Amino acid sequence: MEVLKVSAQSNPKSVAGALAAVLREKGTAEVQAVGAGAVNQAIKAVAIARGFVAPNGIDLIAIPAFAEINIDGEERTAIRFIVEPR
Repeated sequence: MEVLKVSAQSNPKSVAGALAAVLREKGTAEVQAVGAGAVNQAIKAVAIARGFVAPNGIDLIAIPAFAEINIDGEERTAIRFIVEPR
């Protein structure tokens, strides 16, 4: 599954375009964010991507989950959104 990493500085529209492209190609994607600002941008991106793929008859859902990841040797908790068609 393709993992799109989102930061607090990510442009939600750009992430949404990448997410829509991955969904059209592979059918499912994962969006990963660490921190409140990154989660905010990730949610905006999922909402925008829903609008991008809706004309193709695709209704997206996002399933949230926690994930433990390693950043610079430090254990961090990330939020992962599995995005797939309903």
